[in-house]
Amino acid sequence: MAYFKVEDLSISFGGIRAVDGAMFEVEPNSIFSIIGPNGSGKTTIFNMISGIYKPDSGRVLLDNESLTGLSPDKIARKGIARTFQNIQLFGNASVMDNIMLGRHIRMKSGILSSVFMWGPGSRCAREEIQHREVVEHIIDFLDLQSVRDQFVSSLPYGKRKLVELARALALEPKILLLDEPSAGMNTEEKDDLRLWIKDIQADYKVSILLIEHDMNMVMGISDRILAVNQGKKITEGTPLEVQKHPDVIAAYLGEDND
Repeated sequence: MAYFKVEDLSISFGGIRAVDGAMFEVEPNSIFSIIGPNGSGKTTIFNMISGIYKPDSGRVLLDNESLTGLSPDKIARKGIARTFQNIQLFGNASVMDNIMLGRHIRMKSGILSSVFMWGPGSRCAREEIQHREVVEHIIDFLDLQSVRDQFVSSLPYGKRKLVELARALALEPKILLLDEPSAGMNTEEKDDLRLWIKDIQADYKVSILLIEHDMNMVMGISDRILAVNQGKKITEGTPLEVQKHPDVIAAYLGEDND
């Protein structure tokens, strides 16, 4: 059985079928991309995987365990982390603090323990040091040292996208969902992001689900691609196979495919 599996996921809103029978499998340490025009159901699939939406039917399985029906925080604890199309960060908190929030599901000390049992040699203090070491490694990995103490609201858009990626990595996910990670980035930032995604795959040994409109990025880094339209599958395969599919050429690649 596949490491991560989506089985026949469907959901409707107001009588309109937003996703109709989504099915795919993701192997360990691979990059699986979902492409399609705006409104084709890509982000809705992510929302069902991460527990924001409950599907009308179907299942999501990670390591042969069903995640369907679990709350978003429980799904995160099982190993699913994500970034969003619209950045979800705390603008008036520092880069370090925003990334540290990604460690909350790994913290064993509760809030009361942190208040009443804090001390240089306490369990809370030791745990805090361990979590900060993980975050410092991520900051170095994504080259965020120069902005680590700055408020997120003061950063350019491309840097904020990286901070959100860093926070997702801080959860130590098994599956990382990236929803339009290059949106709003310039060409140089996109080139850097492409390298970082491949490095994440190599260094963190994480499977990546990617929604992305930049076809150069998708075709360059994906192991497999699912193309959808109006909530339904058009085709699935390797980048070369998907790139040659006539409906994909017409709908998504157009003349750029030439």
